[in-house]
Amino acid sequence: MRRKFLLLLEMGLILAGLALGWAAWKVNSVLEQPLQVAQERLLDVPGGTTPNRMFYRMEGEGLLDDALWLRLYWRFNMAGTPLHTGEYRLTPGMTVGQLFDAWQRGDVVQYNLTLVEGWTFRQVRAAVARHDKIKHTLDDLSDAQVMDKLGHTGVFPEGRFFPDTYRFVRGMSDVELLQQAYMRLDEVLAKEWAERSTGLPYRDPYQALIMASLVEKETGIPQERNQIAGVFVRRLRLGMMLQTDPTVIYGMGERYNGKITRADLREPTPYNTYTISGLPPTPIAMVGREAIHAALNPSDGSSLYFVARGDGSHVFSDDLDDHNSAVREFQLKRRADYRSSPAPAAQPGAGEQPAPSQEAPVEAAPPDSDAAAPTDESVPAEAPVPEKQ
Repeated sequence: MRRKFLLLLEMGLILAGLALGWAAWKVNSVLEQPLQVAQERLLDVPGGTTPNRMFYRMEGEGLLDDALWLRLYWRFNMAGTPLHTGEYRLTPGMTVGQLFDAWQRGDVVQYNLTLVEGWTFRQVRAAVARHDKIKHTLDDLSDAQVMDKLGHTGVFPEGRFFPDTYRFVRGMSDVELLQQAYMRLDEVLAKEWAERSTGLPYRDPYQALIMASLVEKETGIPQERNQIAGVFVRRLRLGMMLQTDPTVIYGMGERYNGKITRADLREPTPYNTYTISGLPPTPIAMVGREAIHAALNPSDGSSLYFVARGDGSHVFSDDLDDHNSAVREFQLKRRADYRSSPAPAAQPGAGEQPAPSQEAPVEAAPPDSDAAAPTDESVPAEAPVPEKQ
């Protein structure tokens, strides 16, 4: 009996060894099998999908074989490994094992969306809505309802999002992306406010953000941001109206058709700084860090006026006479290639979304509130101000 028992035990061990060896060979062959793809394609892993479900789905699509063995391998060797949501790139010759490595690393395909300095919230929403890899949940909501969804009820959205290139995976919601941009703006504004110059005419960071939006819309050359901020700050301190055309355009809303008239400059709106004193009630555009920094660190000087030369730069003047002379030279005798801002930048790189066509703000230097407006000299009654290119 003892001999029979030992013989049976020995045979059992041999069979078990053979079975384990075969199982190891089978698992290895399953892992080393190439995915059945003839050309590069993307594999979408929706949120909440389990590995088991993916194995059977891929087997059903003819991408691999032996889903049961892959299920067993994952259960005993990779239990607890998260399966990251997103898209994975499958290429010819790629093995199942290499796909597992990509799943472990969370090596998902990423997309990007660029939000551009100077955009309005309407343009931001349009860019987000156009991106087909974003999960859209806000399309039919009003701006106020969007802010409710973001957790900022009662906050006016204009200027409250930071312009940058945001990277994300397929399936990220528009709410998540806008929350990132909102928090990023808060971080940048708080840091710049903490390091601001002394003696500025702002009650709080929000007023600095409003000023930054004016600087953003008026600046054609980056090096002039601090100078333009200096002009606006000095005018605030002296009680002069800011009289900057981008606020007129913003106040006109959808009525703006690419040009403004002298009547538009005189039309009272909450934003028209030709008719109101001080800053407008809210920002008029999205601003970058440089514009915020300029608003909080304006250049010293005595200039109170500026007018566009036509190449993107400006002439700054200390008094109205000099300013009027500059207006006559650069506004009334415009060259055919006149520009109040630099030529458009190169096209967005691969993966970036092109900017929506922007309203072209008019660049007219602020006139003295106590004197005849130099803009009026160059704009006949009801005649359009030349459009900024």
